[in-house]
Amino acid sequence: MTRIFSQRFAVPAEAIDVHRHVNNVAYLQWMQDVAIAHTTDLGWPMERYFEKRCSWVIRSHFIEYLRPALLDDPLNLVTWVADMGERSSTRKYLFWRESDRQVIARAETAWVFIDIRAGLPRPILAEVRSAFAIVEDEAEVMALLEAS
Repeated sequence: MTRIFSQRFAVPAEAIDVHRHVNNVAYLQWMQDVAIAHTTDLGWPMERYFEKRCSWVIRSHFIEYLRPALLDDPLNLVTWVADMGERSSTRKYLFWRESDRQVIARAETAWVFIDIRAGLPRPILAEVRSAFAIVEDEAEVMALLEAS
């Protein structure tokens, strides 16, 4: 079970805005992409959710931008599940710039588990719940990044 999941990439040209740094929309796309990659890594690709007639939808995002990310910056996007309630879950993210070992952004998403037929919240399936380990303390994530 991958408690803390990460993806490394270099900032591509299409993510750069008129201010010559990463556009906020790119951060949102990367957050969604890494969340899907993490759940897939844990054995829950989108197809499996659909077979069970359930899925996750986003209730809200929060992003705190600490430093700008620029073209070709080497980033490590790290994500983990911070809590899981009856019908919702909080996923957190750190954007770590490897070249200077700095957190450039912190983010979180409130996800809601839904019945895809009704489009309404439903209890999180036990088999989904058991696939995700909870990481409550960002210090564990930072220790992992600093050791790399």
